Amino acid sequence: MSLSDPFPAITEAAAKGRVAELFADIRATIGVRVVNLVWRHLATMEDALPWAWAAVKPLYVEGIVDAAVVRFRQDMTVPRLLSLAGPQPAGVDAVLASYDHSNTINLFALGALVARLRGETAISGMPGRGPRLAAPNVPLPPLASEGDVAPDVWAMVLRLNRFGDRPEPLILASMYRQLAGSPAFLKRVEAALAPAQADGTLDRAIAANREAARAEARLIARAISAPPPSSAPIEAGVTAFLDHAIGKMVTICRAIRVARESLPPSS
Repeated sequence: MSLSDPFPAITEAAAKGRVAELFADIRATIGVRVVNLVWRHLATMEDALPWAWAAVKPLYVEGIVDAAVVRFRQDMTVPRLLSLAGPQPAGVDAVLASYDHSNTINLFALGALVARLRGETAISGMPGRGPRLAAPNVPLPPLASEGDVAPDVWAMVLRLNRFGDRPEPLILASMYRQLAGSPAFLKRVEAALAPAQADGTLDRAIAANREAARAEARLIARAISAPPPSSAPIEAGVTAFLDHAIGKMVTICRAIRVARESLPPSS
């Protein structure tokens, strides 16, 4: 089973020239050590990454998406999972903290970009600004591929990726790949998420949070001044990540962190 074919991407190791410079700027601006797959996908389209990053970079620099995240987390729906507390390798909480931060701020920046491309910008109002949220500056374990782990672990990664994303996920969420080096923890995560998936709690939470984010993103789109290009592939690519990997993992990662008892639901 391959989930990468619909979304080709340039790896960070293979990036050269202007693409490598943009990747470095994305890491520095967002405060992450890994460039999200959506940016690496846009790098495969001519002129897409330079335009998209120039359009949304001010949203990060000016604290616009950070302020949106603070408001969003005050009311976001976090499904209650079985406890995941207890000692784990340091890389587990590093991965969770990193993706909780980057996916959530990307949800608003990319959501605003799509709203701008679709002409769905809010009619009035301007988004608020706030202090930048501290990005976790922590080392992350390697991003595992199928050949890097045992077959049963990779099968578990694929099963987890289906939670909150039916009938068939388009994109393999990177968070699970980076947690693949801690299979005992992933097994606990699967057991914790399974009841919420089975009774619809997880799907309802993801849908509610995605809709709340869309409303905020339409307002944030008013802060994007660059004229959008006529490029359906950019809109289609970014929308796929919002509707699948990023859209679901914002809720799932936050629920896992709460179940880890490492933070309260609204922090």
